[in-house]
Amino acid sequence: MKARLPKEYNQSRGDMMKQVQKMQDDMALMQQELAERTYSAKAGGSMVEAVVKGDHTLVELKINPEVADPDDVDMLGDLVVAAVNEAMRLAAEDSDTEMSKITGGMDLGGLGL
Repeated sequence: MKARLPKEYNQSRGDMMKQVQKMQDDMALMQQELAERTYSAKAGGSMVEAVVKGDHTLVELKINPEVADPDDVDMLGDLVVAAVNEAMRLAAEDSDTEMSKITGGMDLGGLGL
């Protein structure tokens, strides 16, 4: 014996699928937009500045010549790492904020969107 579902079930399911498709489309557009945004962070009192794109690509690294001490290369490395990591964190934070506007705060991590 086959169970029969009310017509409303199929309509609401179709509406839900349309909403999911729209959300996927909106997310794809937002991902493209975010990939083009740039994020800048400084370290060491602005001695080092890193600029990354929303796709987490480092596009620019500015180093003030005053901080380039050949006797303390480790400090310069630490400043570069700090600036790049902060710029990446800003990009990720912005991405999370923008995507949550689309998803309404739903955790879609397992859906591969």
